[in-house]
Amino acid sequence: MERLLDPRSDLVFKRIFGEHPEILRSFLNALLPFEGPDEEIASLEYLTPEQTPVLPLFKNTIVDVRCQDRLGRQFIVEMQMNWTSAFLQRVLFNASKAYVRQLESGDEFHLLKPVWALSILNAKFPGDTEDYYHHYRLVKAGAPEQVIRDLQLVFVELPRFQETRPDEARKLRWAWLRFLREAGTSGQPGHPSTDDLVTEVAVSQEVRDAIAISRQSAFTPGELETYERFWDAVSRERTLIAGGLAEGIEIGERRGLEEALRRLVSSGIPEAEARRMLGLC
Repeated sequence: MERLLDPRSDLVFKRIFGEHPEILRSFLNALLPFEGPDEEIASLEYLTPEQTPVLPLFKNTIVDVRCQDRLGRQFIVEMQMNWTSAFLQRVLFNASKAYVRQLESGDEFHLLKPVWALSILNAKFPGDTEDYYHHYRLVKAGAPEQVIRDLQLVFVELPRFQETRPDEARKLRWAWLRFLREAGTSGQPGHPSTDDLVTEVAVSQEVRDAIAISRQSAFTPGELETYERFWDAVSRERTLIAGGLAEGIEIGERRGLEEALRRLVSSGIPEAEARRMLGLC
């Protein structure tokens, strides 16, 4: 089978999920933690993307699709290639704004419909947990069964996704996440062949359609050039983040040593000896 383009890229992600509502419906029903078939999305329509604040480092590599179902629930789907703590605030901002903007002046509050924000991360979420799936909602402190369901955030970490034998209820989620994580590297050394991957994950018509859309032959030479530029931007941003983190650590260490030196000297230790103790000379 021919090469599959990486569905995490701007061009391919939007081609698959931003132009084919039935594929997006399958994806959302598989990824969102609905509590039963009655909550699942029956049909949906796309919404016009809004202009939202751009994170300085991530102006090129945040991809989003917005839609709503026939019940009026809104869904914001984002693919995030890199990570900083500001991304969490951005997701909350976008979801909150989508919730508030449902009402026109004079409308009643009971007309507000739930908003779901689904963020697929090609990076690890902060924290020491090994869970790849994070679901946030408003609950009463001490009584988590009492839930305000109107605003819910879901983060899925592709690097921590390691499921190999999903149960039947989660098989479609497993297939979608393997497709997202592995399609772009299939056939490369150390990775499953493209044929093997397709055989394993093609568990529904919607996944099969997504695979067909991601084939290299489905894109023009100009689009393939845009695809390569996207990955160049991802690499540049990752380098900038790493450099900024290293610089921040260096500044923090220097300030910490300066404060330790000040305290040692104020306690009566000669400055020269204090500097020797801290390795500053």
